[in-house]
Order: sequence, then structure tokens, then C-alpha cells
Amino acid sequence: MTDMSQSSDTMDQLQREAAKLRKINAALMSRVERSMDQQLNAFSLFETAIALDHKVRDRTHQLREALHSVERANEGLYRAKQQAEAASSLKSSVLISVTHDLLQPLNAARLTLSALTEMMESQEAGLLIDQADRSLLMLEDLLRSLLEIAKLDAGALKPDVHAIALAPLFEQLRNEFEPIAARQGLSLRIRASQLVVRSDAMMLRRILQNLLANAIRYTRSGGVVMGCRPRGDRICIQVSDTGPGIAQAQQEAIFREFQRGEASAADQAGFGLGLSIVRRFATVLGHKVRLSSQIGRGSTFSLELEPADLTEVRDEVHEVKPAEQHYGGLEGAKILLIENDPNGSEALAALLEGWGCDVATTRSTADALLRLNELGGAPDAIIADLHLDHGESGLSAIADVREHLKLDTPAMIITADYSEKAAKEASRHGLEVLKKPIRPAEMRALLSFLLS
Repeated sequence: MTDMSQSSDTMDQLQREAAKLRKINAALMSRVERSMDQQLNAFSLFETAIALDHKVRDRTHQLREALHSVERANEGLYRAKQQAEAASSLKSSVLISVTHDLLQPLNAARLTLSALTEMMESQEAGLLIDQADRSLLMLEDLLRSLLEIAKLDAGALKPDVHAIALAPLFEQLRNEFEPIAARQGLSLRIRASQLVVRSDAMMLRRILQNLLANAIRYTRSGGVVMGCRPRGDRICIQVSDTGPGIAQAQQEAIFREFQRGEASAADQAGFGLGLSIVRRFATVLGHKVRLSSQIGRGSTFSLELEPADLTEVRDEVHEVKPAEQHYGGLEGAKILLIENDPNGSEALAALLEGWGCDVATTRSTADALLRLNELGGAPDAIIADLHLDHGESGLSAIADVREHLKLDTPAMIITADYSEKAAKEASRHGLEVLKKPIRPAEMRALLSFLLS
């Protein structure tokens, strides 16, 4: 009994040890399997990393090729841009030069017509001369417009923005356009204003001139009104007419070059440059131009400007109004004319002699100094072209003649150069400037003023 009991205990112990060994074996097998799984996962990750590396290298290569292509395309575009800018600059420079040269014979033609008008007594001849003068005026307007566009494109026209009082400007525009409106049987009202704006004087005047001219040109009956008022933080100048109106589809097109409407019967259509210059000048100055129009009810152009304070307005010399001047006192006046254009010199001399002046025509400073004796004494006034031959300036010619005479002889500059630089240069020398083509009434008024 005892032996069997011991044998049973031994069996149980062996079974427990066997179970324990199985557990240990199972745990070891599990650990080995986990270890193998980890090794397999690491290998898979390694393979994946290698594959991704190849893909990254391929994509990087493709990206580099794409960047090189973009760079080559940019280089081509840059070269094309440079060529376009060079061509545009050359075009603008040529246009400026050609326009300047064309103004010379135009000036001679208008002066010759003015001299001829004073010689002719026939009414029929006067009508023909008026017709020729109107044609020359249209040509002058075209040349001036082309010159302004060319200078803007060439970057040669830089705005001088400062405070401008509207009252004197509106008064000048009233004097300029009232006779034109009256000839077409239209009323023109320009409402006085004491407001001050910030703009460029020449560009603002040209914008308003073009808006008024455009309104009068296309209005058959009724009239034109210009006024201004504050609108929020801006000053709004409006030009309204009772013309035919502009269709909505055409309201953007009319601001492009050589786009025009149908002119009134009393006027010929313009060249379609006026509103283009309005838009270009306004853009350069940062002014907004708006148009409101209805077919059959007229149009209103609005120009929005920045307000300024009256104390900021510069003291400027305002232009002489021919109507305010007495035209007498020219008879027997001795005039020294320094003009290198033979046709212009001859035409201006004929005009001055028709007013009773004694004229000595010269082409340079040296010529002027030699021919002073022809006048039989010191000249009463000097008229000199700004740009003479061989780079000589009319400003230095006037200075040399004054130095020779030891007299501060009254003088004026005539020029086809419309740049701000030319005007400022003459102003620094204290000289009045007349732009070619010269208007005889302005010439006579200014000369009478100088001689008085």
C-alpha cells in the first residue's frame, strides 16, 4: 500500500513538471515567433524605405528638369520682354521726335495763314483761310495728343502732384470753351468752386479740356455743365452733357485709342484720342474716372481726386488772357527774332511786320550779335526758339544778347517742346513761353504786354 502511494505521488509530480515544461516551451516558442515577426517587419520596412528612396530620387530628378524648363522659359520671356520694351521705347522716341518736327511746319503754316488773313479783304478768301485754319487746328490737336501718349509710354512725362485751386482753372476753361459752345448754339455752365485738390496742373487741365471738348463735340442741342462737390473723402468733378448718350456696351471702348462717336453737325469728329488721354492721365495720377450715360439722355463723366488745403497751393504765375490785353504799341517795335527753322522764321517775321514791327531774323547767337545793327539800335524785344541748331539753346542766346547790349531786354521763348523740363527751364530764366503752333492772338497779347 505504501509503495503504491509513493508511486502515485511520483506520477503526479512528473505530470506537474511536464506541464511546467510545456508552459516554458510554449513561452519560449512564443518569444521566438515574436522575434521572427519583428525581424520580418524590419526587413519589410527596409525594403519599403529603399523603394521610397528610389521614388524620391525619380521625382526629384523630374522636378529639377521641370524647374530647368521653367527657368529656360522665363529667360525666353525676359528676353522677349526686353525686346518689346526696347521696341516700345524706340517707337515712343521716334514718335516724339517726328511729332516735334511736324509741329515746326505746322507752326509756319498757321503763322502764314494769319499773316495772309490780315492782307486779304475778300470775304470769300477769308472763308477759305478759316477752313484751312480749322484743318490745321485739327492736325495740331492730333499731333499734341500723339505726343502726350508717346511721352507717357516712354516714361518721359512725370506728374508733378501738388495742391491746385480749382477756381482759377475753372475760370480759364470757361474763357476757352464759352466761344466754342456759343458757335454751336450750346449753353456752357462752369460752376465756380473754392475747393482745392491734389493733382498735376498740366495733366488735370488737359483731362478737363478733353472732357469739355468731347461733351461739346457730341452735343447737338442743350448744353454742357461742369461743377464739383465733395463725395466722401474725395472731390468729384463732373462734366455733364445733353448729348445722345453712350450705349452700355460701348462705355469702356470709348476710352481706347481711335474710338469715337458721331460728332454734331457743327463739328467734325475728333481722332478718338481725347478720352484715351483722360484715362491714361487719370491712371498715372491715381484719379478715378467714371461714366454714367443713358441713350437719348446724355452723359456724365466724373473725375475723383484727393482733396488738399488752400494753404498748400503754390504761388503760380497764371497765363495772360489775350482778351485782357491791349494790342496797341507794336507799331515800329524793333524785334530780334532768333529762329533756326527758315519757314517758321519767315512766317513769323511776316506776321510781326504785318503788325507794324521792324524785324531782324537770325538763326543763332553769333548771327544775332552780327545783325543787331540792322535794327538801328537795341531791340525792344527778343523772340528766340528754345532749341537752335548744333545744340544751342535760345535761353543762352537771349542771355548773350542781353550781355552784349548791357540791357535786360524783354524776351520770350517759342518752342515745339511740350515737356515740363522745357517749361521749368524757361521759368528759371524768368521768360514767358509760347508753344508751337503759335496762336497769333496769344503772341500779340504777350508781345504787347512785354513792350508795355
